Amino acid sequence: MKNHPYVSEDHEGKPWFEWCVALAVVVSGVLAVLGYTKAATVLISVTAIITGLLRLVLRERSPWKVRSVAFDSFIGISLGIGLLATYFSVYLIV
Repeated sequence: MKNHPYVSEDHEGKPWFEWCVALAVVVSGVLAVLGYTKAATVLISVTAIITGLLRLVLRERSPWKVRSVAFDSFIGISLGIGLLATYFSVYLIV
């Protein structure tokens, strides 16, 4: 029998949590299309921050795993904060 590489879904993340994140992304997209860009931005930002914090706090027990704890936490939290900062910085320019 050949040694097969691990498929990430076998040992990383939980499908139910990944589907929840996917649902948040879809809802955010629908909100944006309907013109509720602030709500869409906040939803996707909060989702990113929550996934980053969950990975940081729960470490290997986290339902959200992509790479290492440091990478996942940094990307999630930074993306969330960066999106909010970018969105609201437009109001400072106007």
